[in-house]
Amino acid sequence: MIPDLQAQKSAIRAEAKARRVALPNKDALSACILDRFFAMEEFAAAKTVLLYVETRTEVRTLPGFTFALQTGKRIAVPFCHDNELELFRLEDPSELTAGAFGVLEPRPSLRRMADKLIEPAEIDLIQVPGVAFDRNCGRLGHGKGFYDRLLKRCRHDATFVGLAFDCQLFPEIPMAPFDVRMNAVVTESAVHRRG
Repeated sequence: MIPDLQAQKSAIRAEAKARRVALPNKDALSACILDRFFAMEEFAAAKTVLLYVETRTEVRTLPGFTFALQTGKRIAVPFCHDNELELFRLEDPSELTAGAFGVLEPRPSLRRMADKLIEPAEIDLIQVPGVAFDRNCGRLGHGKGFYDRLLKRCRHDATFVGLAFDCQLFPEIPMAPFDVRMNAVVTESAVHRRG
């Protein structure tokens, strides 16, 4: 990667993480973000939806799992396998257990069941975490490329939606050729769509 681009990304990551750590009322703000996400037309139209499980100071997504499961849609959650994200069909939050770094993930015994795995091409709508975003749906992740690689395995017509607090929005996210832009970014105050 171009050194200047890497330096820009590192600076934005550091600032965005500090802003997010300092943000009060994350639970209430997360509830607003989830309300906006579940009110999207793309959610209403989707048959299979990928929800991420929050870590540390990210938008709290777990409170939305019960609602999503009650809609009758197929709900998938990601888990890491051989340095790639694989997708698990979640039918009940009790199927999740604390894994690496205390992050909730599908129970290892369930991951081996063929009927519990979902292919990326089956996903219609994807919740995507990120460290920082811009209003034109640029996204900056943690730098490991897990979601960029996953999204490239999804259908071209699937909808990618970043969830973020307003404090994670920057004027412009520097994007490398392999970075994947979102279709929308949902914050507590607005739904930003790609221009």
